[in-house]
Amino acid sequence: MPKLVCVRHGQSEWNLQNKFTGWVDVDLTEKGEKEAINAGEKLKGYHFDFAFSSLLKRANRTMDFILKGIGQSDLHVERDQNLNERMYGELQGKNKAEVSAEFGEEQVHIWRRSYDIPPPGGESLKDTRERVIPYYTEHIEPLLKSGKDIIIVAHGNSLRALVMHLEHLSPEEILKKEIPTGTPYIYDLDGDLKVNSAEFI
Repeated sequence: MPKLVCVRHGQSEWNLQNKFTGWVDVDLTEKGEKEAINAGEKLKGYHFDFAFSSLLKRANRTMDFILKGIGQSDLHVERDQNLNERMYGELQGKNKAEVSAEFGEEQVHIWRRSYDIPPPGGESLKDTRERVIPYYTEHIEPLLKSGKDIIIVAHGNSLRALVMHLEHLSPEEILKKEIPTGTPYIYDLDGDLKVNSAEFI
C-alpha cells in the first residue's frame, strides 16, 4: 500500500520574528535546519519514489536536509507554486502583534483562522485549497494509486488544505488542526487512497 509523508518546513526566520510570511522567500533559522535534519533522522528506513515541494526556499531546504538524511539526495524534487504557503497579501512582512494593534485582535483572528475570509490582497484557506487540491489530484494522486511512495514538504496552510481533503474534515475541524514545523506526518493509505491511519512521528 502506498505511503504518503507530509512535512511542514522547519522554523523560518519570520516564524521566529512572528511575522506574516506567505509567499516571501525567507530562509530557515538554525533551529529550522535542526528540525529538518531531525525529520530526516525520523524518516530513516523510508524510501520515496517521488518528492514534491513548493517554490519557496524554506520548504526546498527542508526537503534537501530530509533527502540527505535518508540517503536519497539524488531524488528529483518536483517544485510548484500551487504548493506554496497561503498568500497573506498586505499582511506579509508585518509583525503579527503590530497587525493586531492596527486592526484589532478579533479581525486578525478572523483573517488567520476563518476558512473563507482572506486578508487584504491575500488568500483564505479556501482559496489555498482551490489550488492545492487540483494539483494534488492531477500530479500526486495517480502516482499514489500506482503504488508509489511520496514525500511532500510544504507549508502550514497548503498542508492543511491537503489534510482537509484526505481526512474529509470540515472547515471548523481543519482550523483546529495544528501542523508543527519539521514533524513528519505519515499517511497509510489503502488502494483507493482512503486513510487507514495518519500520525505524526
